[in-house]
Amino acid sequence: MDNSNRAVVVTGLGSFIRCRCLFCLDVDLHVHEVPVEYQQVQSLVPSLWKQYHPLLVVHVGVSGMATTVTLEKCGRNHGYKGLDNSSFCPDSQCCVVGGPDCINSIIDMESVCKRVNASGLGVAVSVSRDAGRYLCDFTYYTSLYLSHGRSAFIHVPPLGKPYSKEDLGRALQAVIQEMLELMDQAEGKIHCQQHFH
Repeated sequence: MDNSNRAVVVTGLGSFIRCRCLFCLDVDLHVHEVPVEYQQVQSLVPSLWKQYHPLLVVHVGVSGMATTVTLEKCGRNHGYKGLDNSSFCPDSQCCVVGGPDCINSIIDMESVCKRVNASGLGVAVSVSRDAGRYLCDFTYYTSLYLSHGRSAFIHVPPLGKPYSKEDLGRALQAVIQEMLELMDQAEGKIHCQQHFH
């Protein structure tokens, strides 16, 4: 398959993001770590979209409260009050001044969740509408805003609580594969509708 138009960027923190399982995806994969700093996110996320023109960007973050692999449905623009790793917080407490309050991903996270859970992977997947108003949510909203919704955010539990690095890698691979299949199906429907006027 020619992957020239199937670039996928995966961002996150931690060694699991470079799990070999991700490299089994049939795409032109680019993996980047994102610093836990608002200003770095504001420069890095746009540069990734500009550099790769990806079909999809998937951001991955660790949540100490997560017990499942959690698919975030939307990003929120306001409410960022926590200091980042460089002791900075945006004065506006928002991602994009004048941007909508909430942006939903174009990916049907409920369908992705159902498909992955039905696959017998052995890793529980759930869906959330609140990515937490910290750098995860800030990164997600920024990416959704730039991509007109062609982004995803996945929260994973800390390693070993309860899943291993390998489990999380397999889960990320399965989730991203399902997202791409749903996007391919949606694209196919658009092409069919364009041919039948």
